[in-house]
Order: sequence, then structure tokens, then C-alpha cells
Amino acid sequence: LFIPLLTGIGGNTGSQAATTVTRALATDDVTTRDVVRVAGKEVRVGLTMGSLLGVVGFAVAALVYGVDIGTVIGLTIVSICTMAATVGGVMPLVAKSIRVDPAVFSTPFISTFCDATGLIVYFSIAKAVLGI
Repeated sequence: LFIPLLTGIGGNTGSQAATTVTRALATDDVTTRDVVRVAGKEVRVGLTMGSLLGVVGFAVAALVYGVDIGTVIGLTIVSICTMAATVGGVMPLVAKSIRVDPAVFSTPFISTFCDATGLIVYFSIAKAVLGI
């Protein structure tokens, strides 16, 4: 039930971060040498957005399915948003450094990466919280 929500959040978060950094590359606001600065900023943005969405996800899931499931959903949203924003912010810089067009390369990679790793994160958190 929650998988489309979680993978959608990851793909959207990562794509938005990639779009922002790709634009910053085009306007020379960042260079490939700014990777650590960009990654740090995207971790903070992803963590902030993930925390806000995670609280909402926790509340809704806890009301409908119980606190355990709410905890799994809330923690997963925080984790996926943070990961997706970081990967989304770094991928255009990586693409530029290997001489690939960041606008073409970033979004398909991010969507695939976030879908696959998001599921791993979701099931890992569910296993830890639910003890299964």
C-alpha cells in the first residue's frame, strides 16, 4: 500500500534536487568542485523536508494502521527524502565531471536508484521496527 507513496517521494525529491543543481551548473553558480558543499546542503534540505513529510506520514499511518506501521512509514520517508535529495544534488555534478549532459543523465538515474534503494530502506526499517 505504501510503496507507491515512498518511491514517488524519492523520485520527486531527487528530481527536484537534480533540476536545481543542473540549473546552478548552467548559470555557473556551482562547479564540480562544489560537490561537498552541494551534498551538505541537499542533506539538510532532504532531512528537513523528510522530517515534515515523515510526521504527516506517521500521523496518517498511525491513525489507520497503528503506531508501529506509522513509525515505519515516518522513518522511511525521512530516510528516503534525505537520500534522494543528496543523490539528486550530487548526480548532475558527477555527470558534468564525466562529460555527460546532466539534464539527460540525472533524472533517469535518480528515479531508478531511489526506487530500488527506497524499497531496501523501507523493508529494512520495517524489519527492524516490527521485528520480522
